[in-house]
Amino acid sequence: MVQAEDHTVILRLLSDHRDHQVTERTRTLNRLHGLLRDQHPGGAKRDLSTIQAAALLRLIRPLTPVDKQRKVLARDLLADLRRLDTTIKAHTKSLTTALDTAGSTLTDVHGFGPVLAAKILAHSGDITRFPSRHHYASYCGTAPIEASSGDQRRHRLSRAGNRQLNAAVHVIAVCQARDPGPGRNHYQRKLTESKTPAEARRSLKRQLSNIIYKRLLADHQRALQSSA
Repeated sequence: MVQAEDHTVILRLLSDHRDHQVTERTRTLNRLHGLLRDQHPGGAKRDLSTIQAAALLRLIRPLTPVDKQRKVLARDLLADLRRLDTTIKAHTKSLTTALDTAGSTLTDVHGFGPVLAAKILAHSGDITRFPSRHHYASYCGTAPIEASSGDQRRHRLSRAGNRQLNAAVHVIAVCQARDPGPGRNHYQRKLTESKTPAEARRSLKRQLSNIIYKRLLADHQRALQSSA
């Protein structure tokens, strides 16, 4: 029988590989942007899609050998970009399938798309190794630590813990603080308590780590019951 721990390893392999592909896509797009900017009057916008880049390339009429070479390289980079888009899409599909196999309910919570949910599950590992939500929050780096100065009592997030996990929780916190729902209500309530936006977001991140811990633990227990 495939163990739950095996699912988290598979998710981590897929998630890390997808991250590498996304990083490579960004690097490729930046190089393509530089070549198009040098050849197209008025430059080229930063966030180009492959369709937009191809349209710009068709408009370019190189006059010098250097410009001709730039266009050849730009075509190669555009081909690489299309390949990476296809690969990333395939990895996203594999992540979604693996997440379904793991029986996770994280995607039922607003802001938890398949990619972020898979990353959280992958980097959390066996949730039962954390005795409480406080231990899990410490691992996530969402447990505030005191950073007071004189009469000013402040807290900041710990820089320790799993940075990949912390980054995923941060993205979800930003999403929930922006969109209507319990997360935004929590964020707004902290602002009315004279918290700064950063402090309100840190409080929301801690609440999210508690929600994640509760969900993962419930998913684990349900998996045990179904296999009994």
